[in-house]
Amino acid sequence: MSGVELPVLTPSTATGRPALSPQREIALMRRASLLARLGIAWHVFEAAVAVAAGIAASSIALIGFGADSVVESLAGLVVIWRFAPGRRHTALAELRAQRLIAVSFAVIGVYVGVEAIRGLLESSHPESSPIGIGLAVVTLITMPLLARAKARVGHELGSSATVSEGRQNLLCAYLSVALLVGLGANAALGWWWADPLTALAIAAVALQEGRAAWRGDACDCC
Repeated sequence: MSGVELPVLTPSTATGRPALSPQREIALMRRASLLARLGIAWHVFEAAVAVAAGIAASSIALIGFGADSVVESLAGLVVIWRFAPGRRHTALAELRAQRLIAVSFAVIGVYVGVEAIRGLLESSHPESSPIGIGLAVVTLITMPLLARAKARVGHELGSSATVSEGRQNLLCAYLSVALLVGLGANAALGWWWADPLTALAIAAVALQEGRAAWRGDACDCC
């Protein structure tokens, strides 16, 4: 935009919070990027295992879980982009990152929802997946810790994008609970429909979180 200079703002001052010292702010931004990188590393591994196990077991919920991991990796890349040196203090970068993460939630919700409905209509019977159950247990333990760390950094920075990206990790933990219920019911009781119903629950939560992220509601200080 020629002739228009975008405001240069820190996330904290943009939201009316007390300004952080430059040293503290840079440290927090670096921490946000580091946490995003840690999340990406896990989600790449998680996606590979979940999709492979889902295909082997014909499990829509497991494949959806893997798809969610892929999108979470992309959301992590958005946070890294957001806090690159040239974009650290621009309000426009924060808004764009916030909206990109919201869109990623919507992608998860639509994809998983469509696949779940298709599974119900076709009465597909997934096989049991011990690998998927084990992956869900590990995710349930680790993701809330990562989400909490990102939330602390995001709230201190006043960055809705960072908080929203952390909420995707928390969503991942919720999905692991739903996945355990669905896979467990199918393995123990032969309830094939528990798998696509679990996937529908995953889709609904993702869409709700996407709406909150788009509006900037993820961070109550924003």
